[in-house]
Parts: sequence; structure tokens; C-alpha cells
Amino acid sequence: MPSDMVNVRYLVDDVEASIDWYTHHLGFAVLTNYAPAFADVSRGSLRLLLSGPTSSAARPMSDGARPRAGGWNRIHLIVDDLAKEVARLKAEGAQFRDDMVKGPGGAQVLLVDPSGNLVELFQPANR
Repeated sequence: MPSDMVNVRYLVDDVEASIDWYTHHLGFAVLTNYAPAFADVSRGSLRLLLSGPTSSAARPMSDGARPRAGGWNRIHLIVDDLAKEVARLKAEGAQFRDDMVKGPGGAQVLLVDPSGNLVELFQPANR
């Protein structure tokens, strides 16, 4: 594993569905697949760990709290043409959490993976 790789863990409801979604919609490549417990996929220097309900990451905490998918933290992917990406993803049946939002730094939209985790697509203002 390259030392400059960034690792992010997402809890997911279905590892196979998550692999399919990230590879099909966002161009990730499969590194390992130990479904139904775990898989990891990569895109550039991002390694996304997909931890299913039977993975060690999904075990209850000592206080009884159970980790679950679908929080508000998200990975942030930069795109060159956000409107074009949104149109492509909608045509492929991808679901969005909101409409595109524009601000002084650029435009963004939140995409929802099969487990409810968010992916922010962002187009900087200078693109």
C-alpha cells in the first residue's frame, strides 16, 4: 500500500452492492473482496474500506452502541464539470441527497451510496 494513500472507512449494509456502486458510478477499482464482511476499493490516492455488518468494524462498542452506515461525514471528490456528472449519474439511476449548491468556492452536490453514506461531488469555482 503506497504511503501517500488516504484510507477512509465506510460502514455499509451490503458489501457487494457497495462494490458495484462505487466501481460503476464513480470509477473505483476493487483492491480486495472478502464479501460479505469487507472489501476495499480505490480511486487515485483514496482507498475506501467497505465494512459490512459482519466485519470487525461493525461490532458493538463497549457501551453497547452499534456502528452504522449513513452518517453525514463524506468523501469529497473533485470533478471538472459537475452538471455533466450529475446528468450522467441521474441517467444511471444514482440517488442524490440534495440539489446542486453553488457558493464562492464552487459548486457541490451530495450523492447517496446504497447504504446511505454520502459522496460529495465538488467543482471548484475556477473550473
